[in-house]
Amino acid sequence: MWTLILGVVGAFLAGGAISLKSQKAHISWIIALWVLAGLSLIAAWTLTY
Repeated sequence: MWTLILGVVGAFLAGGAISLKSQKAHISWIIALWVLAGLSLIAAWTLTY
């Protein structure tokens, strides 16, 4: 269950980063969202083991 939730949160954060990039937001916000998305997906992946 947590794997699914973390995967959805990671995808949501990655979509937000892409959206902010298209809106020409400050680069620090884009990097922060990508980092959080990556950490969320890594956490989801590690919970599968």
